Amino acid sequence: MKITEIFKLEKSQFEVDFVDIDPDLDTRLFVDPYLLGFRIDRWSVEAASLVRSYFSHFLKLIAEGKNDAAFELFSHLHEPNETCLGLSSGKPRGNGVGSEDAKRLFDSIIQSKAIKSGNIADLEDFRLFIPGIGKDKISDVTTNIIRGKLLEYTQEQCRLHGIPLTQGIAVGPIWDPIRLNWISDYCDSLVINGKRILLTPKSIVSFCKIYTPEVYYNKHVLEYLQHEHIRMGSIWVEHRKDGSPFVSKKTLKESVVDYSKEWLFDFTEKHPEVFKSFKETQALAVKSLDNESIDPDLDIGKVIDHLVVHLQSITPGSSDASSYHRAIVGIIEILLYPNVCNPVLEQEINQGRKRIDIYYSNAARDGFFYSLHMIHKIPCAYIIVECKNYSKDIRNPELDQMIGRLTVNRGKLGIIACRTIDNKKLFLERCRDSFRDDHGLILPLTDEDFIESLKELKKGNARHLETLLSNLKDAIIMS
Repeated sequence: MKITEIFKLEKSQFEVDFVDIDPDLDTRLFVDPYLLGFRIDRWSVEAASLVRSYFSHFLKLIAEGKNDAAFELFSHLHEPNETCLGLSSGKPRGNGVGSEDAKRLFDSIIQSKAIKSGNIADLEDFRLFIPGIGKDKISDVTTNIIRGKLLEYTQEQCRLHGIPLTQGIAVGPIWDPIRLNWISDYCDSLVINGKRILLTPKSIVSFCKIYTPEVYYNKHVLEYLQHEHIRMGSIWVEHRKDGSPFVSKKTLKESVVDYSKEWLFDFTEKHPEVFKSFKETQALAVKSLDNESIDPDLDIGKVIDHLVVHLQSITPGSSDASSYHRAIVGIIEILLYPNVCNPVLEQEINQGRKRIDIYYSNAARDGFFYSLHMIHKIPCAYIIVECKNYSKDIRNPELDQMIGRLTVNRGKLGIIACRTIDNKKLFLERCRDSFRDDHGLILPLTDEDFIESLKELKKGNARHLETLLSNLKDAIIMS
């Protein structure tokens, strides 16, 4: 049973921000440090900073000849069974450093040409150039290093969805970038059948098919060698019927009898421009997996039909306010992922005197949420959402409440989700006044807007809600 089933959330993978794992089986996805490094939401930036901190210190110790201290850091990279991600069959058992001869693997690392050269730049480069390091180990190493952030994320998601936490559970090792060492702690944790579980943001997992030695070798190294052999007129050059020269990749592969990761590194040292081209090309291709890739068994059409019926079935009023909140969380997730992520419910602000219904992190690299910040210069590191399950129109008090939530640091974009607005023209005029007074951009969305966007998504229009928001923005700031 998956997390959503165990805790009866009545949600699909499309409606939750985390990978909906089965705690008794490994899901064949991997925490991807390459993908993580390109994410711009605050959680991902902080997690990527932890990876760089560990990696930089580890390499520094090796460069200084402090191999014992480096091995001490390395030896804490045990099997991260808590995430239930990876390649294991049957019950999760991990494939981390601790599950094998850690000393042998450590020796392989410090003796590799890549490490000795001092030119290896990123953790993901281990997979390219160091024998014995594959996507599973890179994923496990990353999971260990960001365990503290994953723990925070798990706590937030459990509170969001009403999943109970167990108090005072021993957790660790956790990487401390200040002390540059591993620490242990006792924290509220998700425990299922006696096993500690960490939830993982679906935005940072992948199949690890972008940044691989195979792609680098086949798509960049061999193509470079093809051009070079043709340029030099080598013995490997053949000719097509029209006389044009070519060199087959099969021929080149057969000529490289000693191909290995160290051969690949030697080539990179001689031809850094090829590696630079590889990195630039892959940077354009990297992106978070869509929901269908994470759970291909789900029918998005059926999920959308269910969401529409569920939203319409919620009775306006305070008694169903929580149901409405959680329904909107799921709808925003399916409509705006991966551009917005990491939803947090009822976040306290101003020392607990006020609460924000929901806020999301802005992770957009294009589209509405990106242009709002980069072009219109409206700060929106977070998107603040207030849910009003009212049977009447929202008015000035609700607008004033949202104004009180918006700050430059928190964000100047607020979305009010409500059931309906009879006089939308009047409410937009109030939003326009608020914007002109520098109180922030406040955009209202009704059931009708959400349902329309869900139906458009079913047709394949994944950006419909962003278009609606953009139109509302124009109506407010361009008038």
